[in-house]
Amino acid sequence: MDILIILAGALALDLLLGEPPLALHPVVWMGRFTYLWEKPGFGMRPAAQFIFGMFMTLVTVALFGAAAYFILFELRSISYAAYLVAGMALFKCTFSLRELRRSALRIKRLLDDNKLGEARSGLRALVKRDARDLSEPLVVSATVESVAENACDSFVAPLFYFLLLGVPGAMAYRVINTLDAMIGYHGKYEYLGKLAARLDDVVNLIPSRLTALLIVLAAFLLKRNGRASWRVMVSDHARTASPNAGWPMSAAAGALGVQLEKVGHYRLGQPAVPLVPQTISAALRLIDLSALLWVIICFGVSYFVTAPQT
Repeated sequence: MDILIILAGALALDLLLGEPPLALHPVVWMGRFTYLWEKPGFGMRPAAQFIFGMFMTLVTVALFGAAAYFILFELRSISYAAYLVAGMALFKCTFSLRELRRSALRIKRLLDDNKLGEARSGLRALVKRDARDLSEPLVVSATVESVAENACDSFVAPLFYFLLLGVPGAMAYRVINTLDAMIGYHGKYEYLGKLAARLDDVVNLIPSRLTALLIVLAAFLLKRNGRASWRVMVSDHARTASPNAGWPMSAAAGALGVQLEKVGHYRLGQPAVPLVPQTISAALRLIDLSALLWVIICFGVSYFVTAPQT
């Protein structure tokens, strides 16, 4: 029953306490460890930079995944209670639903108070795009896009890999996703982060589609436009550069009846209703129910796997 206890405990930690202090957060350690590798790679030729980035990525994934495994392995032989507590704490650090909600709601409150400039600044916690000149509808769009995409990256995917590979699997996923966020994009990181970006595409292949289906189901249950959610997901998911991000974002766009846009890159859905601050709240309700459905599925799968066979 370890998997059920650790899953329940980690979810409770996120719901009640949120994120641990930065000094203790494994994701912060991942970032600092990666930063140590960044500078040496920049002076290399593209081919050498790619090989260096590949080595850097594989070592970082292996290091943090193995660390989680051996910590839990050793603790289990010493104290079962300590093993469970450590498992809950480590697993919780691989996902963050409460922090995602908090960041999105902060943007909504600022927009409600007509503080567009502050909302643009706050958007940096959610997206990479330049928000300095975004209109209010585009700030709302970016927030909803981030909430939908991060429902996968920050919740569905970590739990998916926990079910498959335990806490070390969830930790390895978080390393790959963090590396992709740091160096897995075009520009100066083009070759250094190429493997990290490709690995992130692979590990999110199934979770992104699961997230989109959960959003469609949540849309039906919330009496939103579930049919439009499905239709837009099918028709628009390939419009984003990422092979995965478009799935949950397009499903959310259809469910909410809005058009989500990153200027110069993509438009998802049709503008049946305007993008207003309240759209963020509606998106969060959609994601909350999607997350609840996923938790129920995870507990069901965990119980089925661990239940004694007769």
